[in-house]
Amino acid sequence: MGLGRTDIWRTGIVHAPMAQILRDGGVAGHEVTWLDNPGRFRFIADPFGVWRDGRLYLFAEVYDYRVKIGRIDVFVFDRDLTLLEHCPVLNEPWHLSYPVMVHDTDGTLYMMPESGKSGQQHLYRAIDFPYRWERVDDFRFPGAIVDASPIFHDGRWWMFYAPWGQCATDRISLLHVAWAERLTGPWNPHPGNPVRHDIRSTRPGGTPIVTETGLVLPTQDCALTYGGAITPLHVTVLTPERFEAEAGLPLTPPLTFAPYDDGMHTLSAAGDVTLIDVKHTDPSVAGRAIVELDRLVLRRARRAVGL
Repeated sequence: MGLGRTDIWRTGIVHAPMAQILRDGGVAGHEVTWLDNPGRFRFIADPFGVWRDGRLYLFAEVYDYRVKIGRIDVFVFDRDLTLLEHCPVLNEPWHLSYPVMVHDTDGTLYMMPESGKSGQQHLYRAIDFPYRWERVDDFRFPGAIVDASPIFHDGRWWMFYAPWGQCATDRISLLHVAWAERLTGPWNPHPGNPVRHDIRSTRPGGTPIVTETGLVLPTQDCALTYGGAITPLHVTVLTPERFEAEAGLPLTPPLTFAPYDDGMHTLSAAGDVTLIDVKHTDPSVAGRAIVELDRLVLRRARRAVGL
């Protein structure tokens, strides 16, 4: 969030599989079930999900501008996409977002949220799905990264990610790749890193999937604004030595989503539905002032109860 500007994200469930949305070139014309707005200057973003026993478990970042530390919540829907339950499932002292859900080759379910402010990438195993998650101690990845997006492809695990680095611009303009024989590692950074340099098609923005045209990685187009659109990146060559890819046309939120038509930065597959988030940018200085006032009130309330 910049001075005098607040990005508010809204999460939705599109009633179409991700491969179809990629073929259609966007989400326009598809029915969407929206999650309720959590309140002023709060948002729900970065949705990822899995189906179990006829229920959709949607995991997402829940963020409050007054606190500035994201947590991960789960939203449970039935087959008709009626919300049954909502609760927090993962809090850490550092910011969490982008809770990628990944099944290992043995079927074990893991969560790999973005955790760059902790100084390293973490992996969590479900021990009481969907409520309790434990950190996997033997997971090793060389350094902190942004929006890790793993996929098992052609007999190996691949990880697409943006570098944490010292330069914030690198996080939206450079794509890195690593590979491993096992999800827990050890992970090997690609010798070509950064394999791609383009502010329109590098930072991961959802689940990599294999379609009839090959491997596709959703990436963010940040040329005009952070998370302005989703650019499908078609990976044509992926080996431990080589990487080649071609960017498709960007997917933008339709005008019918107004006022949440200022950007879209997640496109994630969940069976026969697709999860997205779209944003409304509040450009007012008044909006920023309200955020700062709310944060001050919250701090005073915490001091009053000894927190």
